[in-house]
Amino acid sequence: MADPHAQDDYVRGSMEISEQKSTYDLFMVLSKYGALTIAALLAFLTLWFMPNGSFIMGAGVAVVLMAAGIFFLRSPKAH
Repeated sequence: MADPHAQDDYVRGSMEISEQKSTYDLFMVLSKYGALTIAALLAFLTLWFMPNGSFIMGAGVAVVLMAAGIFFLRSPKAH
């Protein structure tokens, strides 16, 4: 049977959360830039394979989309 006093070991607010915070921050960065990469890839493939589309047009739009996305998704600089 479980120890009924096992919950007494935990004191609210005493747990170190730096590892959880760094994992969450990494997840958010990967989510942002992963979504941007998928959007650029979809734009590239759509413009390349559409009727009268071209590889150059698709690549150009994908590069511009990636550059604008990286510019707008950057984290603000810490002072």
